[in-house]
Amino acid sequence: MENEFKDKFYYLMTGRTPLTYTIPSKHTRRYPLMYFDKEKGYQRELRYATNMQSPFKDEQKGDATLKHIVFENGTLTVRANQQNLQKFLELHPHNGVIFKEHKPQEIAEDQYEDLETEIAAMNIAYEMDIEQAEAILRVEIGSHVSKMSSKELKRDLLLFAKRQPRTFINLSEDENVILRNFGINAVEAKIIKLSSDQKVFSWASNGRKLMTVPFDEHPYTALASWFKTDEGIEVYKSIEKKLK
Repeated sequence: MENEFKDKFYYLMTGRTPLTYTIPSKHTRRYPLMYFDKEKGYQRELRYATNMQSPFKDEQKGDATLKHIVFENGTLTVRANQQNLQKFLELHPHNGVIFKEHKPQEIAEDQYEDLETEIAAMNIAYEMDIEQAEAILRVEIGSHVSKMSSKELKRDLLLFAKRQPRTFINLSEDENVILRNFGINAVEAKIIKLSSDQKVFSWASNGRKLMTVPFDEHPYTALASWFKTDEGIEVYKSIEKKLK
């Protein structure tokens, strides 16, 4: 554990800033504070005592002066001379879960990565063709996309890419998104149909069964996978001609 003799600042990760928020400062059955010591090979009990150097109870000798650890308005300042508290917070199980140390450099790096991802997503959205744009937006907003103009589709696609860049990029790389949308368009165009119990796809013209949806699987997800089989590819090509 590396000690840095400087003031440190911590903040709650809950997105809220309550007037006061107390984190556990000693091990209890309700709030277990244990740390696995890799060097010693076993779990060690943590306890914050203002008059002890070590955050480990088994190294604290004599009467311990215990104290609550309270975040005020969502933040906590720990001075450089409070090395015992800084060590305790570093090992605390809630570190990185409920609270986190404020590190401007890490925040800047995270923000830079977020901006890079957003720019990449916006560029992909800008260059995307209408068919794929419709497929991705259908995942986001449902069947309403069928009534949208190309300008509306592109606008909403760019907004989606800006708001949720990582989700957008993942969807843009998922070929099943395109195939699911293709299947939905085929049903909306009455080329194929899905039975009322959503278990069977068949030709709308003659009722001949194309495929049975596996148990507990979403029908259009199953159809997308089926389109990649030898039989499904032929049906896909036939539907593609009818949709043009």
